Amino acid sequence: MLAVNFPLVPISALRVSICKPRKKETMQEMKEAKPGGGATMQRSESVQRLKEKKVMDLMVEKKRLVEVPYTASLAHTMNTLVANKAVAVPVAAPPGQWIGAGGSMIVESDKHTGEVRKHFIGMVTMLDIVAHIAGDDHLSGGRDITQDLDQRMSDPVSSIIGHSFEGLSLWTLNPNTSLLDCMEVFSKGVHHAMVPVESQVASVAAGVELVESASSYQMLTQMDVLNFLNDRAGEPHNILSRSVQDLGGDTQQIYAITDCTKLVDAIKCLKAAMLNAVPIVRVSDACEDDHKQLINGRCRKLVGTFSATDLRGCHLSTLKSWLGVSALAFTEEVASSLLFTESDTQNRASARRELVTCYAESPLSEVIEKAVTMHVHRVWVVDHQGLLSGVVSLTDVIRVMRHSLLSDSDDL
Repeated sequence: MLAVNFPLVPISALRVSICKPRKKETMQEMKEAKPGGGATMQRSESVQRLKEKKVMDLMVEKKRLVEVPYTASLAHTMNTLVANKAVAVPVAAPPGQWIGAGGSMIVESDKHTGEVRKHFIGMVTMLDIVAHIAGDDHLSGGRDITQDLDQRMSDPVSSIIGHSFEGLSLWTLNPNTSLLDCMEVFSKGVHHAMVPVESQVASVAAGVELVESASSYQMLTQMDVLNFLNDRAGEPHNILSRSVQDLGGDTQQIYAITDCTKLVDAIKCLKAAMLNAVPIVRVSDACEDDHKQLINGRCRKLVGTFSATDLRGCHLSTLKSWLGVSALAFTEEVASSLLFTESDTQNRASARRELVTCYAESPLSEVIEKAVTMHVHRVWVVDHQGLLSGVVSLTDVIRVMRHSLLSDSDDL
């Protein structure tokens, strides 16, 4: 941690003339009189500006909440995710019939009468859907994969709530919650939070809540926070200049699959470890890899990424024919095929052509810019030969930035 102190002012600078009235120094003159004082004060001001930001400042251009009814099929839910370029969606049900995820009671009520119209019972992500597709003994080869996949994708979305860690709870963030408190929530595994518009809960305190009533909601995500910080990259410059190595992005164990792993096995690997994505590494000549299991990808050549969102918008009839193809081939060809709808293809085509990576010495600002520009939730860390050495997730970035903002605030 870098402790920054204001430079000492020479005694002579404080001497006051007896004959002449003391000249009142302007703020600019004070900055110029102190070596480095201007930069220190500017950094202090920029950190303070960020500390004063609230959740409401991040919601200015956000649209109304996108949701699905509890009776929606998984196929319909996936279509909703594609149409809105989302990776998660809340599930709404009639009031009084369900217990909300994690014991939550988040409802939408009439603005004038206060009558409850719907109850949000949980959040469903692409990982939930992928885990449901994989099943316990699904895709084992001993069953009719085609018929079983059709059945599973016709199941109601309410049946898969809570399959992933994030789906175990449903959270709201009060609009008056500070940016730092919001970052604390998102640094602990929460990727999405609902923000009430005109809350009807009496004496609402800023912070994260499991009980809420409002006439409407908006969704805040980790990516929204990164976008907000990226737009203000000049403010916490000393934090953003820190290297990936300082963040702990270099790790010894990196779960990965090989370029020979079939799509069907890649899906099962995601479910087994409850991972949203895994790197794809080149097959090793030195040892025999189990292409059906996760392996340690460290120091292996990175050739691709397989993510739960790669299946988003995939036409069900075509997906069946891809289950026996390698996951790498699926990710490389899916963007230019008819598997994806036109809108999703346009947004993902560029990401398909380029691996989103950084080096251990890369600054945090570069990681944020790449994540935001390519709209990915993780950036792989490689050496200059392209060998995998670690990963930096949005959770990592938010956690480190929050800690640094708090530390800088204490030091200044």
